[in-house]
Amino acid sequence: MDVDKNPSETGIELTEAENELYDRQIRLWGLESQKRLRTANILISGLNGLGAEITKNIILSGVNLVKLHDDKLVSEEDFCSQFLAARESLGSNRAEASLARARALNPMVDISADTQPLKEKTADFFGQFDVVVINGESNEELIRIDTICRELGVRFFAADVWGMFGFHFASLQKHCFVENVFKYKVVSKPSEKVKCETIATPVQREVEYPAYSTWLDFDIKAPSYQRKLKRDGPGIILLRILQNFRSTHKRDPSYKSRDSDIALLQQIRDELMPNSALNNDALGLLFAQISPAVAVVGGVVAQEIIKVVTKMEAPHRNLFIFNPETCMGYVEAIGVN
Repeated sequence: MDVDKNPSETGIELTEAENELYDRQIRLWGLESQKRLRTANILISGLNGLGAEITKNIILSGVNLVKLHDDKLVSEEDFCSQFLAARESLGSNRAEASLARARALNPMVDISADTQPLKEKTADFFGQFDVVVINGESNEELIRIDTICRELGVRFFAADVWGMFGFHFASLQKHCFVENVFKYKVVSKPSEKVKCETIATPVQREVEYPAYSTWLDFDIKAPSYQRKLKRDGPGIILLRILQNFRSTHKRDPSYKSRDSDIALLQQIRDELMPNSALNNDALGLLFAQISPAVAVVGGVVAQEIIKVVTKMEAPHRNLFIFNPETCMGYVEAIGVN
């Protein structure tokens, strides 16, 4: 089926070595999807534990190019979940420290590092990529980059993990994809026990994904959202609190100042949402980046990037939340009808 058919995406031929390496993936999502992946250029900014998990999954999928971006240094906190940076790299740049292990995952992918501060990057930089993934940044910077990406037609993901809590937001503009519609056909004779076979028909769809700024306009006090709290939990409230903490204090909650930071989080919670369903215990789960949460959120983000590049199946629309108390994720549609 023709989904925004681009000859540069599907016109290439995989080498014998690539066909052998990606054989299982080709069986899963098809040769055309693998060809699209083979031409994709991906930016991953923020090589903390979450960035490392996304990087690993994207490199193994067989894209063309991955740019690892970070201007921060490897810290002891990173060793909670950052498996690409070796222990002896403490104090060195996180992107550069991740290069050797990242390249060892798949020699067929072009992988390089960039250490220039993100705020200095302009449209010329972001325009080199098909998908941009940013984590560990303030809302102001995320809005700036998303605005640039939307002007360029580049797909944008914002993501983060605090302790056992995480999220990602997909700003994909107008996205075309193919998904299978399943129908059941009776194949048994009238005198026999009813037997059915499943028939899958590929259908092309087009869906609009709002900008990242839409999430900031979301009303956490709206009755329609309050009714969902018992089912989904207060994850969206928690995300708002953490982003406010980062914007106000120019950092994330730290295990080194745990008690005082929990008090600051409580203060922000009480200002944003008095009598909130978010209890104090949940605020104690937000320090460093814990491996299980990183594995889940990073796996989901990578899965969504692969969906976007291959144009197979509907990407999440549009806010994914991983609840630290239930260890379950859910998707909330923000700013869509």
